[in-house]
Amino acid sequence: MNRPSSAWTDQRVEGFVANLLRSGVEVASAVVAFGGIIFLTRHGRAMPGYGHFMGEPLEYRSISGIIMGAASLHGRNLIQLGLLLLIGTPIARVAFSVVAFAYERDRLYVVITLIVLAVLLFSLAGGHL
Repeated sequence: MNRPSSAWTDQRVEGFVANLLRSGVEVASAVVAFGGIIFLTRHGRAMPGYGHFMGEPLEYRSISGIIMGAASLHGRNLIQLGLLLLIGTPIARVAFSVVAFAYERDRLYVVITLIVLAVLLFSLAGGHL
């Protein structure tokens, strides 16, 4: 195969992927910790009511609700946003791999990685088309 001569060596791609994963986990952890601190300072002394089960409010069930709540510095929303970032980190790694394989003109790995990405996104959507 005729590969493009550039700075996209295997070692550089692996280094970028490692930094992407590390940075994603660090940012997600920081957001969760920040949200936890805010939540505990505002609600740390509240007594939980275990007598009645209440599901999560709608604002915690959608990405837009989570982002709007996090922008308002609500602790629970920040924790949820951190968890979304943590889930998104490996997805970003797979998406970057598609780009890297396409740049290297490795069609087989592009197709395989696109299938993996599709399965990840399908499972995140709850298995619904």
